[in-house]
Amino acid sequence: MKVVIDRFEGNYAVVEMQDKSTVDMPKLLLPKEAKEGDIIEIRIDTQETESRKKRVEKLMNDLWEDE
Repeated sequence: MKVVIDRFEGNYAVVEMQDKSTVDMPKLLLPKEAKEGDIIEIRIDTQETESRKKRVEKLMNDLWEDE
């Protein structure tokens, strides 16, 4: 999904969605160099998600293995 930074208001960026609606997004979620008119891509990183899932499963297994 891609959104366009329309403007900044306080601690929020008002972003325009693909359907032309607008949503307030906390500025802390944006890159520091982001500015009005920039296009931000929001996507799921499936590789990182799977990697993190495997790490958590290993930690859980290691934790319960000692009992």
